[in-house]
Amino acid sequence: MFLGTYAPKLDDKGRVILPAKFRDELSGGLVITRGQERCLYVFTEREFESVHEKIRQAPVSNKQARDFLRVFLSGASQERPDNQHRVTIPATLREYANLGRELTIIGAGSRAEIWDTETWNAYYESTEAAFSDTDEEVIPGLF
Repeated sequence: MFLGTYAPKLDDKGRVILPAKFRDELSGGLVITRGQERCLYVFTEREFESVHEKIRQAPVSNKQARDFLRVFLSGASQERPDNQHRVTIPATLREYANLGRELTIIGAGSRAEIWDTETWNAYYESTEAAFSDTDEEVIPGLF
């Protein structure tokens, strides 16, 4: 499970050093793809295959499902960390997420997310208040 918040830097070659707590899980390979809210999703290869299988079950006749599949999979890139635990983020994905040098990587359970730090801070600030003020059950059976 991916947990926590980390603040690595993007180097001049578009590489990022994976957080130490994520390295074992991602050492065998990973998939980076477009996420929602202009972040990048990082999955283990096994988890990505599981997500892909769920997407494949959506009816081809559903336009929203087709659109999601196209955007999600067309940006996917299989990567393998190097000996210094760095992974390259392809230019198209860096552009999609508007990544600068300062990054925030968060654990989101079954995946990690890579955010431009300024974007993450704005997102967090705007959603944290709503999170604190939630007065109804958003996720059934959680609390």
